[in-house]
Amino acid sequence: MTTRTRILLLDTGNEWGGGTNSLFELLKRIDRERFDVTCLFYRDYSKGQSTLSRELAAIGMPLRLLPQRKQPLWAKLAKELVRGLLAWHKPWRQALVKRIEHAWRIAPNAAAIARQLRDERFDLLYMNNQPRSNLEGYLAAEQTGVPVVQHCRIEPLMDAADAAIVNRVANKVIGVSNGVVEALHRHGVQADKCVAVLNGIDPDQVLPDGAAVRAQLLAGREHEIVLGAVGQLVERKGLRFLLQATAELLRRQLPVRLLLVGDGPQRAELEGLAASLGISGQVVFAGFQPLPLAYTAAMDICVLVSQSEGLPRVLLEAMLLAKPVVASRVVGSQELVADGDSGLLVPYADSAALAEALATLVADADLRQRMGQAGEARVKAQYTIARYVAGTEAILAGAARKS
Repeated sequence: MTTRTRILLLDTGNEWGGGTNSLFELLKRIDRERFDVTCLFYRDYSKGQSTLSRELAAIGMPLRLLPQRKQPLWAKLAKELVRGLLAWHKPWRQALVKRIEHAWRIAPNAAAIARQLRDERFDLLYMNNQPRSNLEGYLAAEQTGVPVVQHCRIEPLMDAADAAIVNRVANKVIGVSNGVVEALHRHGVQADKCVAVLNGIDPDQVLPDGAAVRAQLLAGREHEIVLGAVGQLVERKGLRFLLQATAELLRRQLPVRLLLVGDGPQRAELEGLAASLGISGQVVFAGFQPLPLAYTAAMDICVLVSQSEGLPRVLLEAMLLAKPVVASRVVGSQELVADGDSGLLVPYADSAALAEALATLVADADLRQRMGQAGEARVKAQYTIARYVAGTEAILAGAARKS
């Protein structure tokens, strides 16, 4: 019988996002006869009323937690001192702050991860998110000689030091889109380290029709066009620009309603902005929804105007539902959306351009239908979950140390 590859999966994240969802799609389907995965997370973070530990238990995946200590006072004071004294020189300031962070947090975490890799003889360290968030994993792997695969799920933030440790330690870095791979190259990661495995979605899943959500949302105003966005309410998602664009459409007396699905630290600010724009009555903050696909199905147009993405699942889901999409022209989104065919692309943070794109779709039902059908065909042809899982499995198997 073939020995299974023992993988330690490291995720240092703070909250459940699209990258977590994509990781779970892999873990649900990974070949358990070939791969024995143990998950190591820093926090048992939440997904609505559920938690990471419950979701992993439901798919039979073991979870370990590596508790994080509170930042010591000396580190906080040292960073404040450095920021004050070196306010005039950003590179020096950032380098020293990074060294302080390394001393109190990254190095101790690396030692703890290294003990697990060494003591339990794992064949591979597989890391989720992006290199800068996984520096302790690279150090642990370097200390133990365990191979590393990094799954980069967003356009990375990196400096020369980050690229150097990736080039020194990583066996492979998986980018969820070609754009992410190109960004890794621009930041100095060697081309032979990088490979694109496109995010995928299950084209055969049962899809909701959204009728119940739509009926509740519109309550007798079925003529209104529902614009919608799904995701965390954070600054990076650009939702204030969507509110401003919606206000412009309503000023033109276009029959639109905005549906925001998700929660986050920016909710109160966004609700205040909607009130100041005078559009609160036409904006629905639906909060976190455990089954967001039904809400996407209720939309006429799906909008994602983020500052950065990897290859966003929310657009994959909208396109599978044959919804036309409007997205910011950033890495990942611009690769997924064929501008003028399956949707429209606009510059990030440009509420005027966003309003014009939305107005074009609001005014033309036939165009919405054509773009939705084109998006559905594109996703089913190029972005299947089977391709995503098989591609990732091949890289994990190729990189792993042979027991």
